[in-house]
Amino acid sequence: MFCLKGKSLITINVNEEDYELLIRPSDILLDTLRNQLGLTGAKPGCNNGDCGTCTVLVNGWPVKSCLMLTAEAVGKKITTVEGLKAAPIQKAFIEQFAFQCGYCTSGFLMVCHALAGIHPDPPDIVIDEWLQSNICRCTSYEEIGTAIRTVLDGKIE
Repeated sequence: MFCLKGKSLITINVNEEDYELLIRPSDILLDTLRNQLGLTGAKPGCNNGDCGTCTVLVNGWPVKSCLMLTAEAVGKKITTVEGLKAAPIQKAFIEQFAFQCGYCTSGFLMVCHALAGIHPDPPDIVIDEWLQSNICRCTSYEEIGTAIRTVLDGKIE
């Protein structure tokens, strides 16, 4: 690892592409994605892990990027909403009107995409538990739950 004036040169993999970055030890992944890579899909919200607007996938699992140091991403596969590339959950959100203002949508998309990959046929209580990791102030969680259920039931591919 190369160091220059308190910064280190690291390589992280985001959306299946490697990036070499100069970072400070205190840099959080959310800021690195937005400010250094221009990937603005993960949104700053609460900056303390409560709202979920900054959710990304780390090795396929949802993680709140405001709580993860960029240095922790080394050697891991990071996926942002920009990396979903027309995943079924995106189409389901549109068809089920599962968003209003859209600020929280990328975080919900990441959680739902991970859920579909990890639990292909979960009971509704598991879906509800996963959705509790994110906050939406505009729309009903019912539409979001319906969107993920349509994907899990194979009605949208």
